[in-house]
Amino acid sequence: MPSIRTLIVAMPLVIACSILLGNAPAVSAARRVPWAGSRVLWLGDSITQNGTYVTDVEYTLETRFPAANFDIVSIGLASETASGLSEKDHPFPRPWVHERLQRALDRVKPKIVVACYGMNDGIYHPQSPERMKAFQDGISSLIEAVKANHAKLYLLTPPPFDPLPLSSTLPADAPDFSYMKPYVAYDDVLTEYARWEMSLKIRDVTVIDLHTPLKAYLLQRRKTEPSFSYSTDGIHPDAIGHLLMSRVILQALGVPIPDDDLASRVNAIAGDPLYALVAEHRQTRSDGWLAYVGYTRGDTVRADSVDAAEAKAAGLQSQIDQLRRAVHPSH
Repeated sequence: MPSIRTLIVAMPLVIACSILLGNAPAVSAARRVPWAGSRVLWLGDSITQNGTYVTDVEYTLETRFPAANFDIVSIGLASETASGLSEKDHPFPRPWVHERLQRALDRVKPKIVVACYGMNDGIYHPQSPERMKAFQDGISSLIEAVKANHAKLYLLTPPPFDPLPLSSTLPADAPDFSYMKPYVAYDDVLTEYARWEMSLKIRDVTVIDLHTPLKAYLLQRRKTEPSFSYSTDGIHPDAIGHLLMSRVILQALGVPIPDDDLASRVNAIAGDPLYALVAEHRQTRSDGWLAYVGYTRGDTVRADSVDAAEAKAAGLQSQIDQLRRAVHPSH
């Protein structure tokens, strides 16, 4: 089974660089440790709220750079958009990142922001000029807000939509669409989002293209496994999909990644006690900060403090530090 690195290496150099790095400058892991000592705020929809790919990134950074300190707060929110759009059949108005963005920036006080939007932003319809503009305006406003807070932004293009596992997709001339009954070629919309994001050339904004290499991996696997998918619903990646996402991000940051079998790697890290600690630490902080920043998703959720979550996370971080520095020598 081909790895994401194998696919990228097989591509022409110019294409491979554009897929992995977008408009980002080359980064050498030998020169610096990415994100070390800087608070990172991670935003996104349900894929980010699930958080497995964030855990995968954290775990790799913690193990590869055991002497460094990392401070990542991921507060993805299921159903959220940057566009502010919501389909008629959605059970409640989709949350809009701009409803909570400034609170997040003010409370988390990040030096770096990572944002992954797009999957929900076209509300599972065919593309239209109005919906495209709503996505562009939402992302542009996010960029402006992050820059106004003097933080650097890593913008992730959306992972692909895969219609293969679904039996409820609709043709372009259907009367309406929703996440339950999406447009069969909805990935064309996400491809257009990714292409536009990759065209952005803005100071302190690095675009990392997840969409292109993940789709390339999917199509490559299908050459020998026609029914292969890393999603059961076409939207949410499984553990292999999340690991792919993390590896594209890490390679864009200049962190070397192994060229191994992804399924075997998923099983290996799932059995590592250190991975379990990193996952619990990420989830603890995610739950605490998500509520402390506050959000509206049907109901409104607000918490007065994040202290209890941070205290628990600090204890987990002590265990992580002890284990990673004993097991993984400094590079």
